[in-house]
Amino acid sequence: MNEEVPLSIIVFAFDEEENIGPVLGELRAWLEQHEPGAEIVFVDDGSRDRTADAAGRALRGMPHAVLRHERNRGIGAALKTGVMAARGELVTFLPADGQIAPDAVATLREAQARSGADVVLSVYDRRDDGVDRKVFSFGVRALIAAVHGVWLKSDGPYLFRRRLFDPDQLRPDTFFLNFEFPIRALSAGLRIDTVVIACRPRRAGHSKSTQWHRIVGVARDLVDLRVRRFRGL
Repeated sequence: MNEEVPLSIIVFAFDEEENIGPVLGELRAWLEQHEPGAEIVFVDDGSRDRTADAAGRALRGMPHAVLRHERNRGIGAALKTGVMAARGELVTFLPADGQIAPDAVATLREAQARSGADVVLSVYDRRDDGVDRKVFSFGVRALIAAVHGVWLKSDGPYLFRRRLFDPDQLRPDTFFLNFEFPIRALSAGLRIDTVVIACRPRRAGHSKSTQWHRIVGVARDLVDLRVRRFRGL
């Protein structure tokens, strides 16, 4: 059995060859100074460029794993793949676009150590994505409250105890997984803490996700999750 480490950080990417070297280099330097026992689990979600090769070069010589999906399966699938490979007692994740600085990991870790929380959620101090995103986020939160009876305020990465994350129970391969896991945690009465972190512009390229076309899918997924929870799944 692989030796457990205190912290695993999952980084997932899709066609981020331009960003991944600098992003992982910044994260690696921060970990060497602040979390020397941590590992990075990198998941290439079916990139069509050389993202995985660039990640392997950036992580050489430190505790890490580089995993690759043969096709683009979605953020949820990438997170599940990363968690299944992780050795950390605590796990968090970061996107590969550089929008979340490594010191957000310290904010999450400090909150967990202080409160003993099972899950530490994060919200952004500010994010200038326009009115559309603000309305979208509020709409999703209202849907979650209406369907599941919990008010979920979560924008960014979260930190959790690895044993609480069951990839077999968490079915979505899409972005919806980032709603489902916190919804299940809140509904189960787990100890939850919330911190504020900064969000900066991506280093290069453009976002692979859009907002409004997902609202119908999120509503459908929320109802599906409610049915699965009712059935004990």
